[in-house]
Amino acid sequence: MNLETIVKYLDIKCKCCWEKLEREVTGGYAGDLLSDVMGNSNSGNIWVTRQVHQNIVAVAALKEHAGIIIVHGAVPAKETIDKAEKEGIPIMVSEKPEFEVVGKIYHLMHYE
Repeated sequence: MNLETIVKYLDIKCKCCWEKLEREVTGGYAGDLLSDVMGNSNSGNIWVTRQVHQNIVAVAALKEHAGIIIVHGAVPAKETIDKAEKEGIPIMVSEKPEFEVVGKIYHLMHYE
């Protein structure tokens, strides 16, 4: 499954790096504590978070995540988008709560 499938299925908006939506998603990780994400997420994961600061891009690049979904209608800072463009990390946003987004992605990956 790729990022484009997730964007369409969840009806979420991509804020940058649209050209990278063909990236394959191998799994997912949900969390807001950067050290936890660095220690426990895997390459190819879609990361679901409420964080909006530019450090999320550094973590996603380090861990080689497929992309980041920011939930609860949070708006990423301009510096975050700029850094994501530079690093080639797609950032998507959703109005939905984290629990709902994660559940839908899980369902899509395992039952669709």
